[in-house]
Amino acid sequence: MSNGWVKELPFAVTVTDKIGKIIEMNDQSVKTFEKYGGKDLIGKNIKDVHSEHAYKKIAEIIETKTANSYTIEKNGVKKLVYQTPWYQDGQYAGLVELSMVIPAEIPHYIRK
Repeated sequence: MSNGWVKELPFAVTVTDKIGKIIEMNDQSVKTFEKYGGKDLIGKNIKDVHSEHAYKKIAEIIETKTANSYTIEKNGVKKLVYQTPWYQDGQYAGLVELSMVIPAEIPHYIRK
């Protein structure tokens, strides 16, 4: 990744261009998507690593330029996924997907 501090973060960071082509992956993203090709996914469309149902949501995010967040559990591991548009010089540039392992039970605080 071009930003060195992102490379070894303990959660997956996957970046696409404005049409959904993967342009950057940090180490954890490469590991997360290893069964789909890992680092070889750079240059391919994010559609290639998501189900049709999931990609419909991603296409909607790309079209409407709005964020999406949800939690999943797979093989006993719970994750928070956050997908959001990113901008360069005020112009839509693509999508960033963050995926991080979270505890099964997580505190929630309401601040005033």
